[in-house]
Amino acid sequence: MPNFLSQARMVPRVALLSTRAPRNPTKAWEVYWSRVQHTGAGGEVLWDSASDTEWNQYGGPIREHMDLTLPVIDVGCGNGTFTRRLAEVFPLALGVDVARSAVDRAEQESTGIARTRYRTIDFTTAGTGAALRSEYGPVNVFVRGVLHVLRKEQQRALARNLADLVGTTGRVLLTETNFRGNPLAYLQSLGASPGNIPQQLERAIAGIPVPGRFGARERSAAFPARDWHVAAEGPVTIEAVTMTSGGPTAIPGYFAMLRRNP
Repeated sequence: MPNFLSQARMVPRVALLSTRAPRNPTKAWEVYWSRVQHTGAGGEVLWDSASDTEWNQYGGPIREHMDLTLPVIDVGCGNGTFTRRLAEVFPLALGVDVARSAVDRAEQESTGIARTRYRTIDFTTAGTGAALRSEYGPVNVFVRGVLHVLRKEQQRALARNLADLVGTTGRVLLTETNFRGNPLAYLQSLGASPGNIPQQLERAIAGIPVPGRFGARERSAAFPARDWHVAAEGPVTIEAVTMTSGGPTAIPGYFAMLRRNP
């Protein structure tokens, strides 16, 4: 069957699922995380593969560009999978998320793990970066899979908070999905078909804001050159949980290492 016909047959089911997501993004994330029972490779959270493969892509840029004596803040930490990884490298890893339920789960999953802390924070709220800067001083920041689900004005608001937070010594490593096909093609790449949508993907469609793409063009709009210098950037592979017989699902992604201009 031609690809576009297959996509067309998916439309009614996808549209129905989409109507179930709360219109308020903060509420959507809270409801989503409050219903999660299992995380990790065999869990319900689409983007929580818990694989070494993706994390290993970030080790080189982190060690080359970031001051490892500074704390790091994991923005949009979810259940803390990457916060715990960051705590192996930095003296303190603070995971923050807009959903209290996500933070609660991250704290539970991080019991006994040194150098991790968690807080409920909306990084699109004005003044958030300055407030954290007053507590921690300049820090490094890790952002994975957040910007592509924000509206453009929210992306710019997050970038302004990060500018206040990192100062001239901290760095920002962002990594985002960057699938360049249409939304239905994206769903197909994740294993959806007219007769079947994997459970993890169905939960995401019905529960959270619609994702977009985020690459160099989107980064330059949210983090303009007058304010930010790009120290490194390029393609990466974002790993989602296994939804087919082929193992973890690989999603085309983009990363950038940024520093604030003086």
